[in-house]
Amino acid sequence: MADVGLREISKSFGATATLQRLSTHVADGSFTVVVGPSGCGKSTLLRLVAGLDQPDGGAITIAGEDVTRQEPGRRGVAMVFQSYALYPHMTVAENIGFGLSVRGTPRAEIARRTARVAEVLQIGDLLGRKPRQLSGGQRQRVAMGRAMVREPRVFLFDEPLSNLDARLRISMRTELRRLHREIGATSLYVTHDQVEAMTLGDRLIVMHAGRVEQEGAALEIYERPASLFVANFIGAPPMNLLPAHPVEGGVAIEGVASFPTTAKLPARMVAGLRPEHLLPAAPEAATLTLRVELVEPQGAETIVHGFAGPHRLTVRLDGVARLVAGEALPLRVAPGALHLFDEATTLRVPA
Repeated sequence: MADVGLREISKSFGATATLQRLSTHVADGSFTVVVGPSGCGKSTLLRLVAGLDQPDGGAITIAGEDVTRQEPGRRGVAMVFQSYALYPHMTVAENIGFGLSVRGTPRAEIARRTARVAEVLQIGDLLGRKPRQLSGGQRQRVAMGRAMVREPRVFLFDEPLSNLDARLRISMRTELRRLHREIGATSLYVTHDQVEAMTLGDRLIVMHAGRVEQEGAALEIYERPASLFVANFIGAPPMNLLPAHPVEGGVAIEGVASFPTTAKLPARMVAGLRPEHLLPAAPEAATLTLRVELVEPQGAETIVHGFAGPHRLTVRLDGVARLVAGEALPLRVAPGALHLFDEATTLRVPA
């Protein structure tokens, strides 16, 4: 397989700068997820690696080879799109093997590779069916099989699960991880769903406005977001962000609570508290009190919305919490769970 390198990549469409001198590296054999909101440039990045678009500046390498101006067919990449794009008049087997037949691969070799891919994807009993006879999940497996049968150096996935219902997305995420363990291929996966990114990726690349905002292991980014954008984007429900300022010996969240710290602090900050790090407490041990406004029971957990002082907060509690609007909920903050960001630069305050 192969690693993928992007160095100082720029791409504009008219007056719109989609990628701005972006540099990153996808390790050989890794499952790297590019995540960010719509319009941040993640799909453009994927198309540049595939060779479907050309960068305005910078260089792209695969296995150390400069492929910046190379034709897509010579790069050794295969792409799975959001749309299945299957040929309706062809069987599953014909759809999977079509790319090989176009390249003049002998029929026996096409049949052998198609059968092997179908076995890995567990769709061997579907090879004689047409796409209209398949479910959404089965069609997506066929689309993946069409990519796998080419035995590429790099797999590219452009939001391949976004057309599936919630339950099927979960099962397909499991299948993708299983396939990656079995095949070990370098994979670059694009999504706007941060939960999908957290569960799939060995490594995350968080993009914002055409730039890499932060990259690293999923838990590393969750535990130490580098900026306000990452803090607000990674995590569901998102992090509570509240105005804060330094006080003697610590930091105060205005109208809520104070916390001790020896860190050097800027004059104005934003404090971050994740909903799952606000824990029920006895009144005498509480750090703050939430005035409950809305309760969302979800079975295994309960999402609670309310106010602490003047600030709206979201809290995630384990199990079923039988709360009602107007009730006072005493809370404590889990140790080490406070995040601080410089209001001026939006960057994390070292602590």
